[in-house]
Amino acid sequence: MRCPFCGEQDTKVIDSRLVAEGEQVRRRRQCQACDERYTTFESAELLMPKLVKTNGTRVPFDEQKLRAGMQRALEKRPVSVEDIEASILHIMAKLRATGEREVKSRLVGELVMDELRKLDQVAYVRFASVYRKFQDIDEFRQEIDRIRHDSRKNEAQLDILADDPELAP
Repeated sequence: MRCPFCGEQDTKVIDSRLVAEGEQVRRRRQCQACDERYTTFESAELLMPKLVKTNGTRVPFDEQKLRAGMQRALEKRPVSVEDIEASILHIMAKLRATGEREVKSRLVGELVMDELRKLDQVAYVRFASVYRKFQDIDEFRQEIDRIRHDSRKNEAQLDILADDPELAP
């Protein structure tokens, strides 16, 4: 691995650990020449389906584009890099699990919104506003109301589970 700071090839792995539910290895490295430290992520390279855009063109799946879109939505939000990487891996696993050689790009957008909804509601609304092309404040309000309704429904289900003595811890 080449050092991103000085370009030297002699680097040392300081720490390795599994992340993203064991789908990826996070390595802390140190350059032997300049002593700078940096992090790398390692994962198996598997074939991804091509994306069919709404205009019918076919493009290769671009993990960097996916990551950039999610990072843009999550900018200045309290979400760890590990959580973002895990979400990216979930999306990619779901795309591979379709078993298809081509999938509609719309599916990727929906999968991103599902992951962002779990990670951070503000990031989800940011992404949804661009992805669904919100035209005015009322569309934002409707989406926020839908999120509130979903979270209240989830809280009510948790309350029911907590009240059941057989299910309580």
